[in-house]
Amino acid sequence: MTSKELAYIAQHNLQAHTGTHFKRAHIYELLAAAFGFNSYVALRAEAVFTKQSLSSRRAADFGEHVRIRCLGIGYQFDIATKVAGVLPALMTEHKFGLVRIPDLIAYLREQSGHGSWSDQDEREDWHQVRWWSSSDELISPLMLDGLNAAASRGHAAAHYALALIHAPAGDEFDAPGVGSDYWYMQGQNGRALTGVEQEWADAHAARLAQDEKFSLHLREAAKLGHQEALLELADRFDDPAFFEHATDSVNAAPSWVAEIAERIGRPEDARKWLTEAAKRGDTDAMRQLIETYEREDRQQCWTWVYLAKMFGVDLTKDDYAAINEDGSLYDDDVGGPLFLAGQDGVKLEPMSAAQDATARRAAHEIFVGVRQLTK
Repeated sequence: MTSKELAYIAQHNLQAHTGTHFKRAHIYELLAAAFGFNSYVALRAEAVFTKQSLSSRRAADFGEHVRIRCLGIGYQFDIATKVAGVLPALMTEHKFGLVRIPDLIAYLREQSGHGSWSDQDEREDWHQVRWWSSSDELISPLMLDGLNAAASRGHAAAHYALALIHAPAGDEFDAPGVGSDYWYMQGQNGRALTGVEQEWADAHAARLAQDEKFSLHLREAAKLGHQEALLELADRFDDPAFFEHATDSVNAAPSWVAEIAERIGRPEDARKWLTEAAKRGDTDAMRQLIETYEREDRQQCWTWVYLAKMFGVDLTKDDYAAINEDGSLYDDDVGGPLFLAGQDGVKLEPMSAAQDATARRAAHEIFVGVRQLTK
């Protein structure tokens, strides 16, 4: 289904229930009002329609908004009153919904393992807007139509959402059979394929098409300056543009950003983002800063040690555990080969009393800041 088909259904239904002709442009305005928007332009700027999947707004909640909007575009009071009841009911009956593009991106990134919230209020709001159908998939044709339309208008977030939808995800896009690329090339060269050979070739073609859509939309979003898309481009294709923009914030875990920077050979950027992670209470980032980037700055190293202790981790102590061959914790009752895993505590030279006091004070200030952010 497309947005035009949705508008046609709404138009036909309203005309049948009211005996009044509605312009198609007015239908779009009323649909926007049915989900709480003041205009269709405002809706298109941040959201798309969807069906039987995920909605951040329910039409049933905005009947009065529909009535006011209907009056505003020139319809009589009795017609507006009927529309206020009929249109939301139609949307609810057919499970037509609406999803904000930022909400969709947050969900998709969460599923990919790269989702991270920098604002508590945003995170709480996201949990309030979830609405899944128990039997239908998240991504509906109606949603894709809206995203593609928005992307065609240069909407960076819509491009990024489409990239995430089409992103290769681990084994899901691995070749389903040995030689699928071979059979694909055989088919391309004119060889007649049958049975499993054709299935493998088709699967490989589908994978190529998926990869092409992912790359296209990701690069378009990055070209339009979308920060998360730029970061994804760095992660997938080692493109340094994200770091060259010298941004100080992005909706992603700082430790992940640091990992990408290290992988593509940008140690100063890795240090910057590890510091950000450490200032948010990431004790692994603190250890990495001590051992790799700030070994010569004894006072800063002690600052991280004191901060880690405030989060319940003593970086100066050895941390080892007995494990099985598969990495699980060793159980004496089970027996078998025992392996030792872990790491030594960090070793730091002591400082003067003044330096020590400064390090403790700096750690305390960071800790207080973290606590305030998490309240």
